[in-house]
Amino acid sequence: MPETAGPVTELASQYVSQVTKDLEQNVKEQDRVTAEIAALQERLAALQHDHAILLNMQQALGIAAPAASAVVPAPRRKDGGARRPDTKKPGPKKPAAKKPAPRKPAAKKAPAEPAQPAQPKESTQPKEPAQPTLVELVRRYLTEQNEPRSAAEVAEALGRTYPERAVQTKVVRTTLENLVARNGAHRSKQGSSVFYTVAAEPAPEETAGNAEGADPAQ
Repeated sequence: MPETAGPVTELASQYVSQVTKDLEQNVKEQDRVTAEIAALQERLAALQHDHAILLNMQQALGIAAPAASAVVPAPRRKDGGARRPDTKKPGPKKPAAKKPAPRKPAAKKAPAEPAQPAQPKESTQPKEPAQPTLVELVRRYLTEQNEPRSAAEVAEALGRTYPERAVQTKVVRTTLENLVARNGAHRSKQGSSVFYTVAAEPAPEETAGNAEGADPAQ
């Protein structure tokens, strides 16, 4: 048998002994409380019997029953004292509601004069000169070049010169194709690359309204 079997058996026997003692004490306490309840019930029955006899004698003698006899005794607290009946203090009286005073007729307001529209102030700042369109910038750049240029080269050059315009290659290519369609530029193809040169005599309508498909923000 293992060595740990001995301590375990002793611990179990201690628990069994303690539980047995607790059960015996519980049963004894139940018997004591039951006996007290039975004695109190007998005492209550005797008091009720005496109370009935005294009431009959009182009625036979014609004595008016005092008001206190009809009052049921208040239940006792755990500390043995009787509970005091709740006595509510009379609250402050609410003031009587005042009648609303009659309203005086409101005086008629004079019709307000129509407000005159404010006149816009003339701006004293000088007007900024109109910036050149993308079509003008592309034509000007191609005019200054001696060799054909691709759309990527034109966009890169204009982006360095005008960084605030955020020139895009796609928009420049569209502008160049519109110039070609208006006879404002010539297109030549070398392999898979397309190059553009400015026409000798630009069409008169190339500068009107910006090229179709160009970015309006440029």
